[in-house]
Amino acid sequence: MTVLRSVVLGCGSYLPAKVVTNADLARTIDTSDEWIVQRTGIHQRHIAANNELTSDLAIAAARAALANGHVDAQTIDLIVLATSTPDNTFPASAVTVQTGLGLTRGAAFDLQAVCSGFVYALATVDGLLRTGTYKRALVVGAETFSRILDWSDRTTCVLFGDGAGAIVLEAQQQPGNREDRGILTTHLRSDGRHKTKLYVDGGPSSTQTVGHLRMEGRAVFKHAVAMITDVIEDAFRATGYTAADIDWFVPHQANKRIIDDSAHKLGIATEKVVTTVGQHGNTSAASIPLALNVAVKDGRIKKGDLVLLEAMGGGFTWGATLLRW
Repeated sequence: MTVLRSVVLGCGSYLPAKVVTNADLARTIDTSDEWIVQRTGIHQRHIAANNELTSDLAIAAARAALANGHVDAQTIDLIVLATSTPDNTFPASAVTVQTGLGLTRGAAFDLQAVCSGFVYALATVDGLLRTGTYKRALVVGAETFSRILDWSDRTTCVLFGDGAGAIVLEAQQQPGNREDRGILTTHLRSDGRHKTKLYVDGGPSSTQTVGHLRMEGRAVFKHAVAMITDVIEDAFRATGYTAADIDWFVPHQANKRIIDDSAHKLGIATEKVVTTVGQHGNTSAASIPLALNVAVKDGRIKKGDLVLLEAMGGGFTWGATLLRW
């Protein structure tokens, strides 16, 4: 008996032209390249130009994904944009992406789960595609976190960057076993008791301002590895796969120490881990598709590979997706 799976047709990304190095930051705040690299693994990040909006980044990444998959934009009937930094409070920035791609049909909406946003968006789109209501979807993660940073706070402003990544998914009939192409399983969690450990201190309902990102770094690090490995182990149980079966591990790019510790705890070999945090910084919902695109373009991720994705973000939210490329 065959089943519908959400199969990846293409991926793409976009990074703003402006690059800010650790040395650049050290000229304006009390920090150093050594301090940042030692604690995070970050060497540089991309920052959106003043006239670049989150939707601009998203449109560029979406176009790149469509081109990579040789997909006509007019065949897309669903767009889900994962972002915590939309152009406006409303409408959803996804409808701006829709218009930018020349589309007037189908559905488009934003999804907000902070750094876990892309994994949450994948789960949402997968569910919708498997109903048969939609055929082809764009899943985009795009952020301009530079707009919500306190650039005088050296503990947070050195961590984040801007960018966007996208994948095209299509509902396809598959044999119905763990060798299927497409999304095999996704596991999502949240725990609002940890809200104040990573949040933005503003919003329309509370302060009528955008606010700035605030974080208790040590607390986030403490919880991250345990939460990440928890959902990944659920994904293994659901499919029967183990860490040894994984071809590529593409984690959220927040901190190299968290990535390394998670891989070590799970028993995933270092050479299977895709790491881009050094060049991109933490791009929140954009980090996983940005990393995916790097590994696809350089030839590491190939058709048929088993790929594990995971993320954790403010809230706390966290989740994992296991898919066959």
